[in-house]
Amino acid sequence: MDISKAEQRIMHVLAQGGCLRAEKDNNGKIIDIECITRDGWYLSGMTILLFRKLKHKGLIKSRNGGPYRATRLGLVRVRSQADNR
Repeated sequence: MDISKAEQRIMHVLAQGGCLRAEKDNNGKIIDIECITRDGWYLSGMTILLFRKLKHKGLIKSRNGGPYRATRLGLVRVRSQADNR
């Protein structure tokens, strides 16, 4: 299964220890997603559509109501890069 460049960019951040924080409305529906690197920087380019694609493919998962992180499958699917630039 191939993943797009945008998905790959997010997955590299998650593979290095980053996370996705979801903001929900009163009904529990996700209205905004923030991608945060392990250093605390916010990464732009994270959209609801991209989040849904990653979740549908099983590449990310939230445990016990915490932030979304890469699953084992997500770590396997991401292509390794020396410096991620």
